[in-house]
Amino acid sequence: MGSVVIDAVPEAIACHPARTAVVMIDMQRDFLEPGGFGETLGNDVSLLQAAVPACKALLALARASGMLVIHTREGHRPDLSDAPKAKIERGAPSMRIGDRGPMGRILVRGEPGHDIVPELYPAAGEVVIDKPGKGAFHATDLHSILINQFIDTLIVCGVTTEVCVHTSVREANDRGYRCIVPADCCASYFPEFHQVGLKMIAAQGGIFGWVSDMARIGAAFAAVPAVRAAA
Repeated sequence: MGSVVIDAVPEAIACHPARTAVVMIDMQRDFLEPGGFGETLGNDVSLLQAAVPACKALLALARASGMLVIHTREGHRPDLSDAPKAKIERGAPSMRIGDRGPMGRILVRGEPGHDIVPELYPAAGEVVIDKPGKGAFHATDLHSILINQFIDTLIVCGVTTEVCVHTSVREANDRGYRCIVPADCCASYFPEFHQVGLKMIAAQGGIFGWVSDMARIGAAFAAVPAVRAAA
């Protein structure tokens, strides 16, 4: 299979599916569904649901074309030993990390709310990274996994655009990865932050990466016969 050329901002980018990974950031019930951590912060969680259909399409494309798929989940050990006090005490949510809510303890690993939404649930064999912070590389083995799989390009999506997605893209950029961010595969509780976050990624000739969308990514892969046949 040859390279795929994806139309993007600030310019088109060529990638090879065998060296490209989809990194799906924190599409968890605690962030996307009522009763989770996102709602305890006073957010309208329905705003994040807008990204689910495009993310679902991207996962289908990645699986059909044999790309590495990685899911991340933000959360902490049950004893909260990896949760900094400053993080737990920050802000004024109706429930804090570790408190018991409708989907179990908030942002605690193993609880129902910590898990990924059913529409985007990992397929058998797909990598799931549990991370204690905003960035996907912080205190995880993500970098080692990518190196061992000879990955040089990441398609990064998920929630929220300006927090965990942005942090992960910045971390990846500093480690030498090329990052493509599909705008409609990301979302924020604050639409203006979503827009500005995307502009920051592509600014100054792509200082952190490239911004595209699922339609353009799908069209690029459809133009490659091997990918088309696999789909």
